[in-house]
Amino acid sequence: MFSVIIVDSIAKEGVALLKQQGFKVEVLKDNSSDNIQKKVIDADALLVRTSKITREIIYAGTKLKVISRHGVGVDNIDLDAATEKGIYVTNTPIASVTSVAEHIIGMIIVLAKHMRKADMALRSGNFEVRNEYIGIELEGKTLGIVGVGKIGKKVGRIATNGLGMKVIGYDPYVKNVDNFIEITESWERVFSDSDFVSLNLPLTESTYGIVGLKEFKMMKRSAYLINCARGPVVKEVDLIEALQQRMIAGAGLDVFEQEPPKKNNPLFSMENTIVTPHMASHSHTSMVKMAVHAAQGIIEVLQDKNPSWPVNKIG
Repeated sequence: MFSVIIVDSIAKEGVALLKQQGFKVEVLKDNSSDNIQKKVIDADALLVRTSKITREIIYAGTKLKVISRHGVGVDNIDLDAATEKGIYVTNTPIASVTSVAEHIIGMIIVLAKHMRKADMALRSGNFEVRNEYIGIELEGKTLGIVGVGKIGKKVGRIATNGLGMKVIGYDPYVKNVDNFIEITESWERVFSDSDFVSLNLPLTESTYGIVGLKEFKMMKRSAYLINCARGPVVKEVDLIEALQQRMIAGAGLDVFEQEPPKKNNPLFSMENTIVTPHMASHSHTSMVKMAVHAAQGIIEVLQDKNPSWPVNKIG
């Protein structure tokens, strides 16, 4: 009987699917690194959301065959160590596309219409603020997308077909997409020409801190940055300076350089920001899909099938 350790709690549908296969399933109540390392010794598979899966944990897994990530990014898993040991790492790249894309579009609309600022003012008794916070129409405005993968394409489709925006995208790995996104090879243009810039790129060595003061100085003073990707792709200290100095109009942030962020993070006290706690993928539908797809990756590997969503190459 295969043993599966679920490190972080997931939707019950994913647990049920694993049990239906006859696997022994344990959901950890203590997901400290020490306990994971102890539990992995006899495990055939790990299913993880946000917990760190270190080299030490991976090498402690004498039977480990697959680590399945509930979500897309795998920066919390030592991918090199897993590959060295011949352990598959899988993820769920299509499960949260719609949820994240809708979150991004929601942030764009809230920023464009000054909804957060107006909400706060009205709650404090200021009805006449409606004459101060004058929003913009999104039709005809330009959305720049950095990273034209599944989520980037979905965002572009909604922005074009639903809001009438012009969309330009930058992605060195994408040459052609449907006609709703114009691909540019110019990093500078996607920042300088856009009224909103949405970051939709993974966190890697090459993307760590890729957006900073240089990019903020390229942007229009009326433009907004949206980051629902990974916090460290942006130099947060530079973003804070850009917002304080009004280099850009504002930002919508679902992710932060440090998570959880410090309570006194300057981004939280600014009126020109919207912040959410890394929850763009957290719709009921998406959470069930991620749990089921993560379980599916484990089932496929343990049944000697090629996984649908492999992150690394084995063999």
